[in-house]
Amino acid sequence: MTTFEQSLAGFTPVSAPRITDAELSARIAGLQKQLRQTGTKAVWLDASSSLQYYTGLSIGLSERVHGAIVPAEGGLSYVSPHFEVPKLETMMRLPGDILPWDEHEDPCAMIGARVQALGAPGKGLAIDPATPFRFAAKLIPAMEGAVIPAQPMIAAQRQVKSATEIAVIQAAMTASHRVQKAVHDGLRAGMSTTEVCDFVDEAHRRLGLAPLFVAVQFGEATAYPHGVPEPQILAEGDMVLVDLGGILTDGYRSDITRTYVFGTPTARQRTLWTAERDAHDAAFAAAKLGAPCEAVDLAARASLEAAGFGPGYDVPGLPHRTGHGLGLDIHEDPFMLMGNKTPLEPGMVFSIEPMLCVYGECGVRIEDIVWMGEDGAHWFCPTSDSLDAPF
Repeated sequence: MTTFEQSLAGFTPVSAPRITDAELSARIAGLQKQLRQTGTKAVWLDASSSLQYYTGLSIGLSERVHGAIVPAEGGLSYVSPHFEVPKLETMMRLPGDILPWDEHEDPCAMIGARVQALGAPGKGLAIDPATPFRFAAKLIPAMEGAVIPAQPMIAAQRQVKSATEIAVIQAAMTASHRVQKAVHDGLRAGMSTTEVCDFVDEAHRRLGLAPLFVAVQFGEATAYPHGVPEPQILAEGDMVLVDLGGILTDGYRSDITRTYVFGTPTARQRTLWTAERDAHDAAFAAAKLGAPCEAVDLAARASLEAAGFGPGYDVPGLPHRTGHGLGLDIHEDPFMLMGNKTPLEPGMVFSIEPMLCVYGECGVRIEDIVWMGEDGAHWFCPTSDSLDAPF
């Protein structure tokens, strides 16, 4: 039997390709094409994952306006607090003007004036959906022309991953799958969920990933999608749910959940696990090129309903969507849920996790990430084939 300490000793940093400046420039060009098609003069990228997606800058949201203006034609303009400019200059990967502002100045008025002065075609401004309301509320009156959400433009690009993006996510997923297996192999009666969480974070660090999140639930706590506030102690016969993720090269994430029994499963636990596994398989089978995203969700729900759960979002059953996109955000487009008619296409990356919740008893979630190729759907990692041998 392998201990947590033995597993950590065997972990070394993984490698993955980098997103090149040429790919960043191509993303900007794609965004500019959309701006011209919609007649919009520019887009504001706040200090969000979309700023990182288009420019390579990862600076984090704060109480100060910090980001970039992308015009329909022409070069970038970075907006920065004056005292942050020296650091910004060391981080910039794509060239552009820098518009500094001091503490007593109104950066939103500055952005409005710059957009108005642009020689780019179109009118108005598209705003990054991650822009805080306190900034957006000041940008709107500062603009000449309509202010519209940039979400459709940004999602159209971000939800279709390049080969390099998929390779980075593959490296992150493979590493996190190793962590999942190490948790399974190292569990001992009397362990706390806190101990397991600490191990997961350190395991990701040893593998070269920044810890993103970890949720560990034992027994009845597994019934609740986001767990319970208090830690639990592992006992024989407990259902175990481990959901974890890390951050690898250029900010790309992993996300994977495994559920199994510590010890010998009861007949009831087998029934629930099998129902979850069948829903998981049904969702994957529905992930076909050209099919709407909602087909994945509907297939999982139909499988669970056939097993006597639900219907719809009713519990015992599946109380949330079946999946979400994965990339620079842990939850991003496309979402696998009823009503989403977006057709699946090559390059899309998303989770399949139709959690079966039985409140007061236990829950089962098997979460795996899919990437869509030219030939259809593929798993990033081996999925769980049986309750007795989940790895």
